[in-house]
Amino acid sequence: MAWRQLFLICLAAIALLSMLREGAAVSVGMRQVAGQEAQDDVEEIFMQESDALNFLKKRSKRSPRSQDEVNVENRQKLRADELRREYHEEQRNEFENFVEEQNDEQEERSREAIEQWRQWHYDGLYPSYLYNRHHI
Repeated sequence: MAWRQLFLICLAAIALLSMLREGAAVSVGMRQVAGQEAQDDVEEIFMQESDALNFLKKRSKRSPRSQDEVNVENRQKLRADELRREYHEEQRNEFENFVEEQNDEQEERSREAIEQWRQWHYDGLYPSYLYNRHHI
């Protein structure tokens, strides 16, 4: 119930303020200012004559496009394709570099492990005895 009363009071206050504003505009001193504001509003609403003629000259949706419009659209499509191709090429190059670095690191770890194994199992002979066994 309290919310309804608060809402009605706010609504009444808004109505009263709007009436006071209209009453102030009717007074003699405000008529000239209001007239200037109205004229400014009219100028903002209407276009310049040249803009209006150009607006009316625009083609409808079903009319054929001019060659210039077709050329511009094709240039935009080609530019978008080129940007997309450059982006994907850059992404592919970055991934290839990443994979190459990973493979190099793995190869180095494997080489180090093999070298450690060979040092541990070296028996003083060259080449190592393990690799030169003669099985009977």
